[in-house]
Amino acid sequence: MYQLNANTMKKLISILLGLSFISAAYSQDPESQIQKLKALESRDSTLSLQKTDTLKERPLLKVKADSAKFRIGRSTITIFDDGNNTTLKIPNNRKFCDDWDTEYHHKSGFQGHWSGFEFGVNGLMDKNRSLNLKGDLAALDLKQARSWNINLNFMQYSIGFGTDKIGLITGMGLEFNNYHFSNPISLKMENGITIVDSSYIKGNFDVQKSKLSTTHLTIPLLLEIQIPTGERGHRIYISGGVIGGLRIGAHTKVIYENGGRKKDKNHDDFNLSTFRYGFTARIGYRGLKLFANYYPVALFEKDKGPEVYPFSVGLVLFNFND
Repeated sequence: MYQLNANTMKKLISILLGLSFISAAYSQDPESQIQKLKALESRDSTLSLQKTDTLKERPLLKVKADSAKFRIGRSTITIFDDGNNTTLKIPNNRKFCDDWDTEYHHKSGFQGHWSGFEFGVNGLMDKNRSLNLKGDLAALDLKQARSWNINLNFMQYSIGFGTDKIGLITGMGLEFNNYHFSNPISLKMENGITIVDSSYIKGNFDVQKSKLSTTHLTIPLLLEIQIPTGERGHRIYISGGVIGGLRIGAHTKVIYENGGRKKDKNHDDFNLSTFRYGFTARIGYRGLKLFANYYPVALFEKDKGPEVYPFSVGLVLFNFND
């Protein structure tokens, strides 16, 4: 069942507190109101009030999964929340009947899907968008299962188009990428150019791990469409757009055996592109949420390193706004 969320309850409590002051005069003299109800009872047999029906004997607030009833004096205010809209209904106290004469509708605004925690795998393609790296690029072949992509999208701002089903999304996040090499190599700078470091092969070292790690600050601009389903509060969402990235860190790490366990870690920019942009596509429904990112900007600056293009695919483990 759908539960009333915190924002909705805060708004409703504020409204109800205001109504309680307005109805104070009405609720101060319950006995006189009972007399009026008795007079009306003689004209309308559908209304009845027992002598034992006092204000103290009826609960002040009754809450269900998708509704709440709040009593002020002899008036009962009912709140309905179906997951998309919140409706506040107030009875006409002057008529002392059950006909509703006031309705307040609060329509939920558009809420997109960006902020959250994502986990996936990285890959590299050549200039022909092939996953099969050949020639000089063959040394950069990756261990796909260990080349992890982790996204921590910590900020989101949604912009609706007058509806809660379509809108734009922007925000901010951090993208962490690990590129684990299949070959016992690393990267090094030589004459201002990033090249493959094959010294571990020449030294016949037992390389256990070799990777390049990068960190980017990301800013997205996405268009999202949400499709309602038959289940209350659950929608299919589809979004796509661009992601801008600023590199804020990079390092290589090699773990190998050479008369004992050794670790070489080198912090450098390795001529990695400082700024980049990429395309993203996302789709999700309930617990299953997928993303795919592709960057048409080369991983390294032009003519300063191998020409490879990164991509990532994975799962959205959870959204912060859900």
